[in-house]
Amino acid sequence: MNPSGNLLRVRSDAPSTYSWQHKLTRAVWGAVWLVLFRPTPRNFHGWRNFLLRLFGARLARTAQVANSVVVWAPWNLTMEDHATIGPHVDCYCVAAIHVGAHATVSQYSYLCAAGHDPFDPGFRPTMAPISVKDQAWVGADVFIGAGVTVGQGAVVGARSSVFADVPPWTISAGNPAQVLQARVLTEVRPHE
Repeated sequence: MNPSGNLLRVRSDAPSTYSWQHKLTRAVWGAVWLVLFRPTPRNFHGWRNFLLRLFGARLARTAQVANSVVVWAPWNLTMEDHATIGPHVDCYCVAAIHVGAHATVSQYSYLCAAGHDPFDPGFRPTMAPISVKDQAWVGADVFIGAGVTVGQGAVVGARSSVFADVPPWTISAGNPAQVLQARVLTEVRPHE
């Protein structure tokens, strides 16, 4: 029942959002991931990048994707120079996911570029891109929701949940993530 006391009828007859070609391509990618991507040694970044590019990913030569990363639709993934996606990250890239130059997405994080409309009786799918800008760092086990931009140089603390944009050059943490302080870089000094 909704707040007005009326029973809602949930639609279960809605057509699939994806074409059969889309589903087939994802199935082929799943087989390639299982047989040729996942079992590769840790340092075989070039080979994994090659496989992702075969399925439309746009990856800089120096991008690094761990062998345990799950990529839902490689054609929606872009990674710039020296971008890194760590072990066991889930890139649910129903919409575009962009990881900027020298940005890092740490282990066990979940980049979720899709969801469902809670006001639609059939929970119609929704999607929005995710962008992790240059020099940003997403800590371990962070959830980043659809439509979020992690600003340039921003840091998101481990186990945070991010549902709104993170301003550039800030440090955020929590559930939901909130800005804790500015990120001010210090001068690198040689060991004395």
